[in-house]
Amino acid sequence: MNDSHQPFEALKQLDENGIEFWSARALGKVLGYSEYRHFLTVITRAKDACFNSGQSIEDHFEDILEMVPIGSGAERKLPSTRLSRYACYLVVQNGDSTKPVIANGQTYFAIQTRRQELADDEAFTQLKEDQKRVLLRNELKEHNKQLVEAAQQAGVETNLDFAIFQNHGYKGLYGGLDSKGIHRNKGLKKSQKILDHMGSTELAANLFRATQTEEKLRRDEVQGKRLANQTHYEVGRKVRETIEELGGTMPEDLPAPEQSIKQIESASRKREQRINKNDEE
Repeated sequence: MNDSHQPFEALKQLDENGIEFWSARALGKVLGYSEYRHFLTVITRAKDACFNSGQSIEDHFEDILEMVPIGSGAERKLPSTRLSRYACYLVVQNGDSTKPVIANGQTYFAIQTRRQELADDEAFTQLKEDQKRVLLRNELKEHNKQLVEAAQQAGVETNLDFAIFQNHGYKGLYGGLDSKGIHRNKGLKKSQKILDHMGSTELAANLFRATQTEEKLRRDEVQGKRLANQTHYEVGRKVRETIEELGGTMPEDLPAPEQSIKQIESASRKREQRINKNDEE
């Protein structure tokens, strides 16, 4: 596990039925909130997001009394909230993504929530690189639709507007390279799409850029093309800074896979057809 994710994993607890949960008070401290009352506003926004997504708040946020140290070895029962994994995901999504610790939390709970959706952590970790690429590419495709919608609400209207908006995000993440620069850097032909020639690590960075930009555009109610472009650039730059702080490889320095995702999907369809044909025989 990534060292930056360890604090969140260490906070995980199991109840008497073996169901995992996180203490809101403990999570707030790890996320850098000096006082729990300041963290309550983030929890409230997370509850609203839970409701708006059609989920039951009670299934993910349970109000409890928790024994809390108050000094000199003494403890006192104080209000807290027991959070599910999904609740933690919503909490960090509604935190200040400019803080590296919250950015790390967003990555951790996004990955963990996705693994929960797959219903089997081990199955995810055992996915081959090509399978991870297809999974992440499809997720990025869906989130890009949501990003387009959020950008339109901010005033990014035409196809040219969106191309400029998208390039601002790329420039932030890729150290100044726009989509054409990334295309050249990868040595791709004019007809080839850069997203189809990214490995899972690079796709994950771009997925994080897209989801966080969408969240910030909506949360900050950004209006105007200039501010929307600047927001996308700043989020991309912050993701880049986080990668650098964690000792990762910059996106533009990651190798391009030998096969495109289209080639992988085509080969997968052919295998399925052969299998189906054999079953029929």
